[in-house]
Amino acid sequence: MKIQLIRHATLIISVNNKRILVDPVLSESGSMEPIKKIPNQNYNPLVELPTSIDNITNCDAVLVTHTHRDHFDEAAAKLLPKSIPIFCQPKDELKLHSYGFSDVHPIKYTYIWNNILFNRTKGKHGHGVLAMKMAPVSGFVVSSQGEPSVYIAGDTIWCKEVEKSIEKFKPEVVVCNCGGAQFSFGKPITMATKDIDEICCRYANIKVVAVHMDAWNHCRLSRRYLRNYINANKITSNVFIPEDGELLIF
Repeated sequence: MKIQLIRHATLIISVNNKRILVDPVLSESGSMEPIKKIPNQNYNPLVELPTSIDNITNCDAVLVTHTHRDHFDEAAAKLLPKSIPIFCQPKDELKLHSYGFSDVHPIKYTYIWNNILFNRTKGKHGHGVLAMKMAPVSGFVVSSQGEPSVYIAGDTIWCKEVEKSIEKFKPEVVVCNCGGAQFSFGKPITMATKDIDEICCRYANIKVVAVHMDAWNHCRLSRRYLRNYINANKITSNVFIPEDGELLIF
């Protein structure tokens, strides 16, 4: 099983000889307005794609955790083949159909495609009332016989839903959307240092892949700071913080 970080939360997962594009955001750097009232007011995305659009879209299927604009954008809606299979949470089915996609599969619980099993999980996109306003979001555990399973946690903080998902599905790899994304009010709405610390302390054998950093203006936790935190606190050697375009093999 291979995981290539493209940018932010956009990944290509290679499993059972299939390439699955996760949360495609294909807009050019600086083409989208920043989230307001945040110290960093640079336009999004903050960086360019590390590889060509053709290479990114040359996939067998698409997995969309949710359709916030930093996880599925107008460029992806325009550039992806309309016949490509798309897997999503039920809430996003109609929106994806509205873009003209004809092979949309909403996953309520589980779905099997080409001997690849998708299990949908829940999460909390923030704390308290803000998490309710940001909902719904989903994660997905992707597995195929003979390969490590990967839990794409999606836009969530560490919470009971994430804990239950790890306990139930026992993934070998967990992809965490970090960045400590935060508005001008409230607590972070994605994972930050303490969330990663919690997962590593509880599940020493799990490999953690930290993404969702350095590409969107509301993400305040950088790769550099997370690396320094991990090293200073001697958390674990099982945390991977890939650069854009980097390929991890498990």
